[in-house]
Amino acid sequence: MADRPDIADAAAQRILVLDGAMGTMIQAEKPDEATYRGTRFADHGSDVAGNNELLSLTQPDMIRAIHAEFLEANADILCTNTFGANAVSQADYGMADLAYEMNVESVRLAREAGDAVDRPVWVAGGIGPTNQTASISPDVNDPGFRGITFDQLAEAYGEAARGLIDGGADLLLVETIFDTLNAKAAIYAIEALRDEGVAVPPVMISGTITDRSGRTLTGQTPEAFWTSVAHARPFSVGLNCALGAAEMRAHVRTLAGVADTRISAYPNAGLPNEMGGYDETPEETAAHLAEWADSGLVNIVGGCCGTTPDHIAAIARAVAGKAPRKIPAKVRKMRLSGLEMFEAGSAA
Repeated sequence: MADRPDIADAAAQRILVLDGAMGTMIQAEKPDEATYRGTRFADHGSDVAGNNELLSLTQPDMIRAIHAEFLEANADILCTNTFGANAVSQADYGMADLAYEMNVESVRLAREAGDAVDRPVWVAGGIGPTNQTASISPDVNDPGFRGITFDQLAEAYGEAARGLIDGGADLLLVETIFDTLNAKAAIYAIEALRDEGVAVPPVMISGTITDRSGRTLTGQTPEAFWTSVAHARPFSVGLNCALGAAEMRAHVRTLAGVADTRISAYPNAGLPNEMGGYDETPEETAAHLAEWADSGLVNIVGGCCGTTPDHIAAIARAVAGKAPRKIPAKVRKMRLSGLEMFEAGSAA
């Protein structure tokens, strides 16, 4: 176990490397219903196959071993197995009451893996978007209907964040944001914990550009997305998922041009093929991220869907020794956001 320096100091010295796709690694293990259930949930009343977060409770050795593989690939930051570890998403499996425990235990597993290596490793507590959206109706015949309220989302996010913090996460990672209002609920919940006196670690925020339109699912450009969340003063802002590196590059460049904080980027291993798999090789993905580093666009890089330890190892080699993006001075202008960013001019 190595002492962990302040991550801000480490990020000022070099480009940090996130790990890769937990879901991809779990799928490679081909767990069946019995594997997901383990002994503790053998008699649970509904199917639980596909509930990856449950594996932190029933198959901890599997999750710890996945973290270890990414550490062997030289990842600096381990993301917890908590993408869907919130009461909203877990309700589908009848396991909403396990959300807090899932978060605590998932941090513990990542921390154990990180402490087993003789170099600094940080644990980012992942907070996924839930399976509900606050901005879009799930009923095409009733555009005004919402399946969930802001307060319900905030409650679920707050419970998840509390579990991650209680487990000892070094960072909170609000990720794969396709609806900025969901992200706002997460930010609100995290700030409410801070107001309670909870020691909240630095917060990373990562959005998702869903297709080549260059917008999130709810229609925001990268600039508007940043403007919507900038008030949280995040440790980093960035993009992940949906796109491969080739398609994501322009949007990372745009975000780097407006954000006065660190930029993170962890693309998929290319676009999915006809079978839903990912064919981009580690060398191809790493070449893209090396160019981003040479262009001064990124501070934190890693991989999302389809990326394996081989991808992360190639990325780590590709960015080694390259300077991190310099954080620009805070812009002293009023910026407003809807679907696009509006910049009004110099503030008084």
